[in-house]
Amino acid sequence: QLQASGGGLVQAGGSLKLTCVTSGRTFRSYGWFRQAPGEDRRFVAAVTRSRNEYYTDSVKGRFTVSKDNAKSTLYLQMNSLKPEDTAVYFCAAGDPILSNIRASEAYGYWGQGTLVTVSS
Repeated sequence: QLQASGGGLVQAGGSLKLTCVTSGRTFRSYGWFRQAPGEDRRFVAAVTRSRNEYYTDSVKGRFTVSKDNAKSTLYLQMNSLKPEDTAVYFCAAGDPILSNIRASEAYGYWGQGTLVTVSS
């Protein structure tokens, strides 16, 4: 099971840190996806068991994904937020091969969404 939290309303340029508490077995990869109104769920970031990090281009340099294995918790630190970052954010866990690490269908376990709203 995964349980996400930490969303909220923030002004452009601000920061938020999303948290996803995980339980059960350890997966190969943990990811964050987001879904804006009227759009498909899209990849944001992922971290592998070997601590390799992957990001979509639009968040590189602004977002940082990490996992604290001792706390079984996944994080997404979001800085310099922009209005276009507004979306429902979902955490996910799975065992994707690297070529599929950005594909939502490669993750079998999902947390509930947490809404991030960035005002201009």
